[in-house]
Amino acid sequence: MAKFAANLTMLFTEAPFLDRFALAAKAGFEGVEYLFPYEFEKVSLRAELQRHGLKQVLHNLPAGNWAGGERGIAILPDRIDEFRKGVASAIDYATALDCKQVNCLVGIAPDGVPEAVLRSTLVANLKLAASELGKQGIRLLIEPINHFDIPGFYLNTVEQAASIIDEVGSDNLFIQYDLYHQQRTRGELIGTYRRFAGRIAHVQLADNPGRNEPGTGEINYPHVFDALEEAGYDGWIGCEYKPRTTTAEGLGWLGAERKRTQSADIIKIRS
Repeated sequence: MAKFAANLTMLFTEAPFLDRFALAAKAGFEGVEYLFPYEFEKVSLRAELQRHGLKQVLHNLPAGNWAGGERGIAILPDRIDEFRKGVASAIDYATALDCKQVNCLVGIAPDGVPEAVLRSTLVANLKLAASELGKQGIRLLIEPINHFDIPGFYLNTVEQAASIIDEVGSDNLFIQYDLYHQQRTRGELIGTYRRFAGRIAHVQLADNPGRNEPGTGEINYPHVFDALEEAGYDGWIGCEYKPRTTTAEGLGWLGAERKRTQSADIIKIRS
């Protein structure tokens, strides 16, 4: 049965951030993820996790000036020191929150910098981050993001991510496979997962178009969930979508999926 984690950056935004942990637990989620923990005290975040019996599944490395439009700094040759400090900060938080995987948003390619320089900077930064995180038992992920939502984002496809992983040469670097971004970029959700399953450590979802909850768009999510299970994926699925109305009103898909899988399990037992 799939394990779903609420992305608290995008879900339950009707409430202040620290109140969202309780709402996620009440809705039946057992895990949470979010973009960044750094503006909150580690002790406060850990207290919310423990109070509500939640697992911290994922957060990101610091990604530069998010409010100013930056979406990562790992490719920027003039920000290497800042990136390295961000790795240390991510380890500090992930260790305190018992979070076993951290995602690196690689960034938007700046004008005037040769592609070879961007690539070599990224590879060097990922080598360092994968090594330092690995010493603490924390996996490093990179995420392909579609070029419609973030024009100019350097990493767009799973194939490109796999090539970067090969060049880095670390056994502690994996792909964060966001089904929404894959659908917008290439499609072939199931076939692509099967081809790269050994490199994928985390899956996220949203429907397309609109990046809303499952069942609002073109992706046949019950079929996708079954295919992931058949392919052996046993990790978390992060629910990183924008509810059409309120989060609670849009959670019908989750209840329906639980009923569907429970019914399937009963049939398997009887047969």
